[in-house]
Amino acid sequence: MARTGLYQSEVRKARDALLAQGRHPSVDAVRVALGNTGSKTTIHKYLKELEAENGGAGGRKSTISEALQDLVERLAARLQEESNERAAVIESESVERERRDAESMAVLRRELEKARDDLRALAAEAEAEKRSHEQTQGRLHAETVARHTAEQQVSDLKERLLENEAHRQSLEEKHTHARGALEHYRQSVKEQRDQDQRRHEQQVQQFQAEHRQLQQSLVVKQEEATRLNQDCAKLVSELSHARQALFDQQSIGRHQEKRIEDLQVEVRRTAALEAQLTDKTAQQEALVARLESATGQVSALTGRIRELEISLASEQSGLAAQQSIMGELRTLLANRAQTEPPPASTGREG
Repeated sequence: MARTGLYQSEVRKARDALLAQGRHPSVDAVRVALGNTGSKTTIHKYLKELEAENGGAGGRKSTISEALQDLVERLAARLQEESNERAAVIESESVERERRDAESMAVLRRELEKARDDLRALAAEAEAEKRSHEQTQGRLHAETVARHTAEQQVSDLKERLLENEAHRQSLEEKHTHARGALEHYRQSVKEQRDQDQRRHEQQVQQFQAEHRQLQQSLVVKQEEATRLNQDCAKLVSELSHARQALFDQQSIGRHQEKRIEDLQVEVRRTAALEAQLTDKTAQQEALVARLESATGQVSALTGRIRELEISLASEQSGLAAQQSIMGELRTLLANRAQTEPPPASTGREG
């Protein structure tokens, strides 16, 4: 790098020192004498000015080899500066491209990670919904079996209820017939007594003969009446039991209807869960498509990065070739400076 504030007097001192040592004051030699500081262009300009001053004073003409060496040095210095500028521009562009590609890759990686997280979350949610759906289907199957069983029980209970109703009606008919028979018997007994009383005076003697027979018949009739009363009480008790059984069966029927309604609500809820599972499956397929698209973009960027790396390697190879050429030029100039004899004295006193 050129040193700031390089003066012509410093270049003059370095050149005079080289001449005193019998060495040619080339740009590189003067720069080395200055401690590897100062721009080669500035040093070359000062040397030209000093050469012009010395040429006007001493009248020494430069040789062709010196002019050629000076031209080569200036070309080498210019080539070095252009190479450095070109390398700096290429490096800056490469760094900028790498930065942009890195930012794009980072954005795509974040989107890819987000898509993967969403996919994992949806997969977990879908799995949970699937397990819930399986459990619901299991409960639905169990409830369906229970409902069929309950419906069969309700059907059986209805049949038993119809049978109990028929039996109750039969008992009521028997009870009605028994009451009618008892009433008819009582009416006939009353009529018989009335007739007996009307014929009492006329048939006192006949009554005494038939009195025992009538008493026996009355005892039999009373036993029949007692038996009919017992049958009626039994029928009333059976009717009460039948009514209680009917009430119990109606309660069971209402309970089974309530369970059927609950099963219908569960069926509707299962249908809603199946619809939700269908939506989740569609969302999962959309996320998988986005993931495939992001993967394609990552592959394209990877190919672009490889192309940039190849271009950078090519630029670096060209730069290395230029530096190699410059090194060869410097070596050639150094060899020629060492093999050439020192310039003749200019005749300056001192």
